Amino acid sequence: MYFKFTFCPIILLLWASLSFAQNVNVVIHGAASIAKTDYNFVCVTLDWWPAEKCDYNQCPWGKAGILNLDLRYGALINAIKAFNPLRIKFGGSLQDNVVYKVGEVSSCPNFMKREDGLFGFSQGCLSMERWDQLNRFFNHTGVKLTFGLNALFGRNESQTEKGLWIGDWQPQNTRDFMQYTISKGYKVDSYEFGNQLSGSGMGAKVDAKQYGKDVIVLKNLVKELYAHPETQPKVLGPGGFYEEKWFNTFLEVSGQGIVDGLTHHIYNLGPGDDPNMMNKILYPSYLNQVSQTYKGVSDVVNKFRPQLGAWVSESGGALNGGSKDVSRTFADGFWYLDQMGMASTYDQKVFCRQALIGGNYGLLNATTFVPNPDYYGALLWHRLMGSTVLAVTKESDPDLRVYAHCAKKKPGVSLIFINLSKDRSFNITLSNAKPGDAGKPNYEFVGKQNREEYHLRALTGDIKDDIVCLNDVPMVQTDSEDIPAMDPKLVDASTPISIAAQSIAYVTIRDFEAPACV
Repeated sequence: MYFKFTFCPIILLLWASLSFAQNVNVVIHGAASIAKTDYNFVCVTLDWWPAEKCDYNQCPWGKAGILNLDLRYGALINAIKAFNPLRIKFGGSLQDNVVYKVGEVSSCPNFMKREDGLFGFSQGCLSMERWDQLNRFFNHTGVKLTFGLNALFGRNESQTEKGLWIGDWQPQNTRDFMQYTISKGYKVDSYEFGNQLSGSGMGAKVDAKQYGKDVIVLKNLVKELYAHPETQPKVLGPGGFYEEKWFNTFLEVSGQGIVDGLTHHIYNLGPGDDPNMMNKILYPSYLNQVSQTYKGVSDVVNKFRPQLGAWVSESGGALNGGSKDVSRTFADGFWYLDQMGMASTYDQKVFCRQALIGGNYGLLNATTFVPNPDYYGALLWHRLMGSTVLAVTKESDPDLRVYAHCAKKKPGVSLIFINLSKDRSFNITLSNAKPGDAGKPNYEFVGKQNREEYHLRALTGDIKDDIVCLNDVPMVQTDSEDIPAMDPKLVDASTPISIAAQSIAYVTIRDFEAPACV
């Protein structure tokens, strides 16, 4: 079915051994956590884009959009089931142009190319027949669903300011949709209000005060229809790019207890056709720039204290479908996994990757459903990295990125090491920070149990490869389209942790004593 390898070429091991090795001590501060993520931190999106969505002279969406996706493929089903469960955010740019065929809405138009339409498309429609199909699929695969609602319904574009939509949001179509959903017993974990309508907007925008008033209407609607608090979906918003003044005004108007989770989007690599994409991904200072956004959102959350904190509800790295030369390759993991690590240290509860399938940035190939390299990095994070985030310090080498969490399966800690350097490997020793006494040296950690290590590298050594090796075994689906086994390599605890040049490694240490992880 697929061309398979049983091992990674030996030339890769020889190449790795010739790289210069640098000794680094990493200190884990395990006395107290610095942040907490949601148990289902790893999240992916499904998008509305039809096959006609094209950027940069290519049309990479094919039949991967919500209305077109063939839900019968074993490869798709198995890829989702492997997370047990996977959080999926249902939405995207066209969600504010989708009506639900229920109640008073009788016609159900398909998205059509239209020059004066939102993002170049006419209005589209979700039929209840398709909603039924999707929910059977969600139930079968165990999806934890966030549904993105149309927040432009009933509004009109301003005649005096291009892109500004004015008037009150009309909730009737959403009410009918929710009532149908409840009558069928379909489970929705949360509703997100609108997509990229905040601040300057993308294609359309709504004033912050108006948005705040409208989300109150939504919250009251959810409370009315979902009578039992334990089954009541959470309300999220605004699902757009962070602008401090707009976000503050939005939350001031909506008030306490309305927005359960503050959602924002990250596309810090810029347009998908940028020829410098690879350099951005491998340049530590560039990767660090987005920390200002995380800090800003975190400050707003600390001020208004929504129950669920901050979510990155969409992040594809590169805009407009991603980069055809980078997003589907091993190299993209240097951006993606580093972003998840950084976001978690800033107390972001959920990180949604755009997309599970579709565009160039899908975790699955849009045609074959075969997982791209980032899929395996995301699955390992989901299985290994727990909710409790620990501080890490190290000698200043920006090419080595390190993040630590309590292990998802107790006991111990799990770390992810990301080596951006092309010609240097790192030999890592660990120390346990001495709590409450910064003046004294840290304890050097000497483990007694074997470490569990998961080393990810590109198949050929070229980081633009689209096949990843885990512990020197190529990750390719089995003949039955199952996700291959992802077993750790057990390593003698007395040896340093070796991180090869331009590689990524997860390491779990069961006997590392971190009080925050008890």
